[in-house]
Amino acid sequence: MKPVVQKERTGCGIAAVAAIAGVNYARAKAVAASLGISAQDCKLWSETAHIRRLLASFGVETPRVTRPFRSWSNLPDCALLAIKWHQKEERPSWHWVVFVRDGQRTFVLDSKATLKTSVRTDFGRMKPRWFLAVTRPR
Repeated sequence: MKPVVQKERTGCGIAAVAAIAGVNYARAKAVAASLGISAQDCKLWSETAHIRRLLASFGVETPRVTRPFRSWSNLPDCALLAIKWHQKEERPSWHWVVFVRDGQRTFVLDSKATLKTSVRTDFGRMKPRWFLAVTRPR
């Protein structure tokens, strides 16, 4: 799986879907728009329905419910993680990242444009709140 950098300040969900689906940001953004989803819609980073619908449009399955983060070793091989969780105007908000376990490698794809690298292994610095398991199409 390859990283995708978000092209909009609030486009982490679109970039995460693009990475999981193996498409570029523009393609994921176009599909999102066709579903009535935009990076500016706070539901993309404060609820899970939009991101699950967008993933489903690429044939990617996710459960309806989130699971609390317990440890990195307990995560499935691919998961959407909610990090930087906080309340904003009485609404939960977070930053989407993608956890990947690929053979011997374990890493997180973070789409934030200002990072030196989008592939992160600094697990101690990230504080996931919960996750959605991701089942990618074969």
